[in-house]
Amino acid sequence: MDVLYINSSTLFITHRPINNTGAEMTVYEQCKKMPAVLIWYLSLQFINMFMGIPANLMVLWLTYKNRADSSTSDIFILHLAVLDVLFCLIPPLELVNIVFLTTSSTWYVLRFFYGIKDSSPLFLSCICLDRYVAVVHPIIFTELKDRQHRAVLAMLVWLITLAYATAKCVGTIVNFEKVFTVMILTAFTFMVYCNITILWVLRQSGPSRDEMHPVKKRAFKIVLIILAIIVFNYFPPVALFPFQDYFSHDVFHCYIHYIAFGLMDFSSSIQPMLYLSKEKLLLSLRCCKTSTTHNQ
Repeated sequence: MDVLYINSSTLFITHRPINNTGAEMTVYEQCKKMPAVLIWYLSLQFINMFMGIPANLMVLWLTYKNRADSSTSDIFILHLAVLDVLFCLIPPLELVNIVFLTTSSTWYVLRFFYGIKDSSPLFLSCICLDRYVAVVHPIIFTELKDRQHRAVLAMLVWLITLAYATAKCVGTIVNFEKVFTVMILTAFTFMVYCNITILWVLRQSGPSRDEMHPVKKRAFKIVLIILAIIVFNYFPPVALFPFQDYFSHDVFHCYIHYIAFGLMDFSSSIQPMLYLSKEKLLLSLRCCKTSTTHNQ
């Protein structure tokens, strides 16, 4: 068996459980005594594919269609949608590799796409940063609104993403899983801080604590939903991966591993659905405003 999969330090690089026996076995055979979570993971990945691809393509179409009236964070939403479309293409290959194949060659392709998905919190962090500056530092936001720094930041994130995915694909860097752990912990902490601060500022912005402007109230609800999604999708790997040594080998590689990545990967569907629901809300508000104007 390829030494790449024998070294336990490559767990997060491969996304593939390690076989301690040295025999050629599929991932499903390695977890045949506890297959429930693996089946759930694969089912979730296919749901992600059938729901995530059309949802993200719709996001791409809407951001292109509304580019003349787009928000400042739409550039990051667009790049995140491209990233998620790429990732949502892999479930058929993933199913074949987990259930049927013992060869290591096709895992190079999967590891590259896993690396791309691992970096998605970087684009989410950019969105959170943009909203944080808009709400907490509106003067600075106004001064920077029409500059090209967002496009430059998006390109920088793609360079980091491709470099990370390539390194993960090669799979020869010792203790490379620590890069993912540090990245997810940092991004998660940053996103939670930004969103909690935004919620606090919006909550305190009314004439009294019990009053809030309707527009700010809608923003408050949207940010609250985003915060809940961030916690739901990204808290499991943040909470579980640093404690790998406290779980038995089989429990971690056949349960914890796929629970954490399954929930994190499902963000590829949840994020575009949230964006589309927000666009539907804005369209409804515009229609109501137009109707009121005509009635007057």
